[in-house]
Amino acid sequence: MYGRKRVLVTGGAGFLGSFLCERLLGEGCEVICVDNYFTGSRENIVHLLDNPYFEVIRHDITFPLYVEVEEIYNLACPASPIHYQFDPVQTVKTSVHGAINILGLAKRVKAKVFQASTSEVYGDPSIHPQTEGYWGNVNPIGPRACYDEGKRCAETLFFDYHRQYRLNIRVARIFNTYGPRMHPQDGRVVSNFIVQALRGEPVTLYGDGSQTRSFCYVEDLIEGFVRLMAAPDDVIGPINLGNPGEFTIRQLAELVIDMTGSKSEMVFKPLPQDDPTQRRPDISRAKEKLGWEPTVPLKEGLARTIAYFERKLPEWQG
Repeated sequence: MYGRKRVLVTGGAGFLGSFLCERLLGEGCEVICVDNYFTGSRENIVHLLDNPYFEVIRHDITFPLYVEVEEIYNLACPASPIHYQFDPVQTVKTSVHGAINILGLAKRVKAKVFQASTSEVYGDPSIHPQTEGYWGNVNPIGPRACYDEGKRCAETLFFDYHRQYRLNIRVARIFNTYGPRMHPQDGRVVSNFIVQALRGEPVTLYGDGSQTRSFCYVEDLIEGFVRLMAAPDDVIGPINLGNPGEFTIRQLAELVIDMTGSKSEMVFKPLPQDDPTQRRPDISRAKEKLGWEPTVPLKEGLARTIAYFERKLPEWQG
């Protein structure tokens, strides 16, 4: 190879993908961003369009793609229940057909390939915190299965391509991530709570708010991506990437209401089917193999995220 490293990012106009494209360009890479704009937005990458080493292709990865690259980050897939349950069959296709197409591309061009998997492969876990050796507790026929099982199958494909074709793979299991450029209507707790609090609407909690989540700031997560991709070839994963700090949903709601200065009250609705009761990563492997751990505390990350939504809400409301 000579010149700049050529990198493909699927889902590159999404929340995580746009930060990754930005990071890779900053490191001197030539970046091809692929997105079908179902949940991604051109607004997330518009500031990158003048960079001569940044290329955007509107494409759905359930169809084959032919490009010449050295590395591939496969991030494309709707990742919030509102979006992935909108068209469950297409969600499965994006994870499974998408993985087959991206792995086929990586095999043809001999590229190193990264799979953005998810903590949802653990389902509603019976061990806590979750380690990479845990096989999970997933309902294979429930309303969340299109995402959970799709991602589990994608991991299967990645490891089979590695074993069968010696493909150079990396698999990261991503825990709850938040930050600027989150979709305002994705239904996730951080964006939901912030938007409702800023609008003075009731902040909606499902269940009694005692279920727990661990929230990782987006820039910390992207650092983990880059470190995993740069790790020695025997470090293929899966590796948990997330913040081990654990909070109840109610604690998060109270913090957001306090930080926004909102007069919103909390309202409680029934818990959706198969919603995990607890979620917290064991990141021992990431610390050992990548020298990685999150650095941004929740309150600091929330302040940056709230500032983004304060700036953007008037635009979105038109």
